[in-house]
Amino acid sequence: MRLAIAGALVLGCAGAMAQAFPSKPIRWIVVAPAGSSLDVIARSMQDKLRDLLGQPVVIENRPAAGGTQGTNEVAKSAPDGHTWALSYNGPLAYAPFLYSKLPYNPARDLQPVVLTTSQPNLIAVNANFPANTMKELVEVLKASPGKYNYASVGNGSSSHLTMEYLKALTGTYAVHIPFNGGPPAVMSTVSGDTQILATVPTVITPQIGAGRMKAIAVTGLQRYGLTPSVPTVAESGVKELQTFEAIAWNGVLVAAGTPRPIVDRINAAINAAMNDPQVRERFKVAGLDAAGGTPEQFAKLMADEATKWAPVIKRTGAKLD
Repeated sequence: MRLAIAGALVLGCAGAMAQAFPSKPIRWIVVAPAGSSLDVIARSMQDKLRDLLGQPVVIENRPAAGGTQGTNEVAKSAPDGHTWALSYNGPLAYAPFLYSKLPYNPARDLQPVVLTTSQPNLIAVNANFPANTMKELVEVLKASPGKYNYASVGNGSSSHLTMEYLKALTGTYAVHIPFNGGPPAVMSTVSGDTQILATVPTVITPQIGAGRMKAIAVTGLQRYGLTPSVPTVAESGVKELQTFEAIAWNGVLVAAGTPRPIVDRINAAINAAMNDPQVRERFKVAGLDAAGGTPEQFAKLMADEATKWAPVIKRTGAKLD
């Protein structure tokens, strides 16, 4: 009887917290810089979420340390639903295998709320690079190991690991130059300081359209709707790359221990925002497809991706400390 009463009290408190939530402005920590695809996602939904939740949603960009710093800040925040992360596969699925002293455990310290978008990376090169296909890219890198640099949007990101995976499978070598986010990585590749970049299509396609970069391949198993003429890596004819796949994804998380009714309230608000016609149009213009779904679906994706990439990271030998 006492246990039943105690359980009822806990449920009652959680329900009361959910009804009172949010009681102050939301801090939304975006672990990428202004102008990045993550930043576009958050700012596209910011006003709609304010209307749905009745509190301002204040976006703070925290791109440092490959997104792990901002992700850790949310992991260590009060579990009351007022501090969110918009993070991605680097800090959430790769980081535990790249850092020996990561200050948080994604599976233990964070509560997944909802997946926001998922898309392949696009591998592209500087307009003057002497390759136009994936097969030619591999041949150039094999012929001149260490001569060329590849940019990434940050250490431990999908942008970084996609290229390390490619290098490991093909026995090639290019020097990694990490940046804090997509815009500076793109500008470096356009200028020729770096020559190769793999990242989400949204930040590369304008440069390809302007003739400043060349598309080589997309990293999904199927061609991407935004770039239907660009073949997949698996279509390249390179034997070692026949099953190659590397997807970039991102989503919203809060601190572990946040009451489930609050998690559900945030999940419902973000799903509703992503289904709003104006938000969907902003996503479309940016080349983004909303994902959505349940906290359990997002948690499963995180776990599955960690399982997939742990041996890949070990094989590449990539370490960030």
